[in-house]
Parts: sequence; structure tokens; C-alpha cells
Amino acid sequence: MYKILITDDEDKIRTLIKKYVIFEGHQAVEASTGMEAVELCRKENFDIIIMDVMMPELDGFSAVREIRKSQDTPVLMLSARGEEYDKIHGFELGIDDYVVKPFSPKELMMRIDAIMKRTTKKKSLEHELFQKDGFLADFTARRIIINNENIDMSPKEFDLIFYFIQNKNIALTREKLITEVWGYDFYGDDRTLDTHIKLLRKSLGEYAGLITTLRGVGYRFEG
Repeated sequence: MYKILITDDEDKIRTLIKKYVIFEGHQAVEASTGMEAVELCRKENFDIIIMDVMMPELDGFSAVREIRKSQDTPVLMLSARGEEYDKIHGFELGIDDYVVKPFSPKELMMRIDAIMKRTTKKKSLEHELFQKDGFLADFTARRIIINNENIDMSPKEFDLIFYFIQNKNIALTREKLITEVWGYDFYGDDRTLDTHIKLLRKSLGEYAGLITTLRGVGYRFEG
């Protein structure tokens, strides 16, 4: 059972989502503003947060930014807009998925299940490092260090770069990356991968060239 925080300023949307959340056997807590969601997260722990973008007092992006200062709870963002800018901004903040309104409640629950399966998956790894010049990846500590500086990345950027390194010098198809990094039950599309690759290269800065685009195939990490 998951404890889910449903944040949306529309009563009908919250009621609809809550109905499906409870039907699936989970616990639902509601917030009608971003500020209320932040306050609830300071008092309680949630397994996942559903966050609408456009809300009074504090918008969804700002609310996620505040919540991220103290915790790394998975976030599924809701928006009536599907612009790439909004998606990129959300992924930069570290959200786990983005759903455009109107949406299917059943699909929403499937996306929640997919996120929780990914985030609760435990990996027992020996302390493993990869280094190339001024680039250092610490698998166990889940850190990327470039020229002795810690690089801040979203959870999915970390997943991508570590998977790339584990498969360095191997041509990886787009389908392979989506399947292995997002999972078989991923419900997004290729644009999600493109967006994350773009964000990852931005985070890598001078080492962005480590990820090579293979036209018509996918990508390769030059290790």
C-alpha cells in the first residue's frame, strides 16, 4: 500500500484520483494548493506525490523545489499544458513522470505503479568507481564528480549515466534504453528519452561528448 499525496486545486480532479487510489488499496491525502502540499510534506512522509502545475499561492514547480530541499519523494506532475519547456523544467527539478490533462485515471495508476517499482528496486552493489580524466562516477555513493565538483542531477539522469557506463562502448538502441532504464511498464514515449539525454548532456558539461548519438540507432557511451 502506498501513501499518496494528491495535490490539485480542482476538487473534481482530486476526488477522481482519490477514488482510484483508494480502489487500488492505497491511502490518499489531499492538498488544494502547492503551499499546503509543502506543509504536509514537512509533517508527514509520502511514498509518492501527484502534483498539479497550475495552482494558487504556490505553483507545482515551486512546491516541488521546496519539497526537494528536504526529501526525495517520487513526484508525478500533472498539467493542462504539454509544452516541452514545462516537461524539461519538471525533469530538471527531478520529477519522475509528467502527465498531460485530460488523462485516464487507470493509466495514471499504472504510471504510479511503474514509478514505485523503479524507486523501490534495491540494488546491492560493491563499491564501484569509473573514472576518465576529470570525470568520476561513484556507483555506490550515487555521485558524479567532474573536476572535483559534485554534479547535481535528477534521479533519472543518474539512472541513465550509470546504465551508460555499465554498458560503455556498446551501441544502445532507444528501445533498449527505455526498457532498461524506465522499465517494461513505461508508458511514455521516445521524447521522454530525448529530453533526459538533453538534460544529462547539459549536466555533464565539458564531458557531454562522452555520450555519442548513433543516428537511426540510439546512443553509445565512449568509455
